[in-house]
Amino acid sequence: MPLIPTASQTVGPFFNFALTADAALGAVAGPEAPGERIRLALRLLDGAGEPLRGDAMVEIWQAGADGQFAGAEETAGAGFRGFGRRETDTDGVCVFETVKPAAEPGSRGGAQAPHINLHVFARGLLRHLCTRVYFSGEPANSGDEALALVPAERRATLLAQPSPDEPGLWRLDIRLQGEGETVFFDV
Repeated sequence: MPLIPTASQTVGPFFNFALTADAALGAVAGPEAPGERIRLALRLLDGAGEPLRGDAMVEIWQAGADGQFAGAEETAGAGFRGFGRRETDTDGVCVFETVKPAAEPGSRGGAQAPHINLHVFARGLLRHLCTRVYFSGEPANSGDEALALVPAERRATLLAQPSPDEPGLWRLDIRLQGEGETVFFDV
């Protein structure tokens, strides 16, 4: 009898009790961190446009308002962690308290537009998804090397929009598949 591989199985749901139990992981920058205070609300949607209710996790990594990642002496001492992790709530949303990042040096001598690196983990995904969140209206977006690789008609899937009702709140829907699917990077 020939051997056949066992079907792959996804893990979860386990994010809310094993990996995201510490609500402080949503505070990427403490109150003493320099820079423009923002809140980033990410809503995760499946292929049918339904929210991933409490069954997904998002991790973010970002530079601070000085363009440095946490770990640099001056950044770490200023209450800036640079990393966050949250599970989605019953509406498929997770919110991070942070500062708007500054531009970072690019690989070809230019600058990368202010952005936040994003990793999505969810039931049904065998590998996490990687993407970036850029800020709508940011002048540096036009010169960003990574954003330039994305077809013009799909760039909007990476652009967080400012809330018209709540100053400092930026919103972005992350669509895992289907119409308006978010651009994910193969890293």
